[in-house]
Amino acid sequence: MAFLNDNVFDSGLAYATTNGTRLDICSTDPGGVYATVTGNTLGNKTLSTGSATNGDVDGRKVVVPAITDGSVTGTGTATHWALTDGSSVVVASGSLTSSQAVTSGNTFTLDAIDITLRDATSV
Repeated sequence: MAFLNDNVFDSGLAYATTNGTRLDICSTDPGGVYATVTGNTLGNKTLSTGSATNGDVDGRKVVVPAITDGSVTGTGTATHWALTDGSSVVVASGSLTSSQAVTSGNTFTLDAIDITLRDATSV
């Protein structure tokens, strides 16, 4: 049976906790490219994530907290999110549960997001 100690996961997730300080909603999948985030952002919120905890199924996770007062900076349809360091690095990104039409000058809300590293498996 494959095994990784929780400290291995926690070290990786500590990077997300330390460097993931801004959440952007984007009109396209930013992948791991910071310029794609900045070129397609529709809004953002400065935040901090929690410490690593047990994952819902297995492994370990950090939680990006729910947002109730994100600042909308563009008009369009948000389909993805990106957690960044706010200056050059994409820490994590993914699809929104459902797309969200937003209008510049308004606020956006977003449910909490789990970033999970699953337990090792044997191949």
